[in-house]
Amino acid sequence: MKKALITGITGQDGSYLAELLLQKGYEVHGIIRRSSCFNTGRIDHIFNQLDLHYGDLTDPSSIESVIWGRDFDEFYNLGAQSHVRTSFDIPAYTGDVTGMGVLRMLELCRDRNIKFYQASSSELYGTSPAPQNESTPFHPCSPYGIAKLFGYWSTVNYRNSYDMFACNGILFNHESPRRGETFVTRKITKAVANIINGKQDKLLLGNLDAKRDWGYAPEYVEGMWRMMQQDKPDDFVLATGRTHTIREFLDAAFGYVNVDWHKHVEIDPRYYRPVEVTELLGDPSKAKSTLGWEAKTTMKELAELMVKADLQ
Repeated sequence: MKKALITGITGQDGSYLAELLLQKGYEVHGIIRRSSCFNTGRIDHIFNQLDLHYGDLTDPSSIESVIWGRDFDEFYNLGAQSHVRTSFDIPAYTGDVTGMGVLRMLELCRDRNIKFYQASSSELYGTSPAPQNESTPFHPCSPYGIAKLFGYWSTVNYRNSYDMFACNGILFNHESPRRGETFVTRKITKAVANIINGKQDKLLLGNLDAKRDWGYAPEYVEGMWRMMQQDKPDDFVLATGRTHTIREFLDAAFGYVNVDWHKHVEIDPRYYRPVEVTELLGDPSKAKSTLGWEAKTTMKELAELMVKADLQ
């Protein structure tokens, strides 16, 4: 039986990955942060099938105590301060967790023969012209993107320096009903449900013209797993290869319940980033040809299934 460790297991991707690995017969361990309130809602349905441990990416000794003596086959580093806009408000913390945290985890794994997966991000590309693939120059435009870039190159460096199986998944935006409620897609779909139920009237958003490549999270964790099953480690873009504006996502989400979003959406300058990333569009050709991976869910289907879940 293979054994895997996941940081960020209580997040959207961590919960779907844990489900996938359990289905494949893995023994699944996860790192959770100590909190004064329960934050395991996304994994409550599989809670008894998991081995959970307290730890933090800023405290490598806490992670080492989990790794010690357990002979993990795979380590998925999905933990981070993952909100781009918030990273401008807490840049040092974002750099410590999202950037230096990767280096700490790599250092723990390098002499232990554990395959290492780093959750990289399309925010690495920033203002680089679309479409973006594995060869596109990086130009991050936020503390989050800069921290992710540090993690990306740390992973490449450890792979080259220590002959580690270490790979980066450069994942473009991927959403689901488990997406955090502060992220724009979930903020929209939850607002749709609240408006229908009379609990909310206005939805405050920022730049509606930003273009993003939106996919469905459960499909993307399958891509992560496939990267880790290769004979040689490498870096892969996971994306749909299609881009849509936030206006188009609003059309799809509100259109599902036949409501005109223009009557409810207002622009709030607080939600603008200091530096805007106008277009992210991934080229997943390498993942398709090497991993046999391809995104299947369209943006419209994604918006509708998220609205349906929030209505329920």
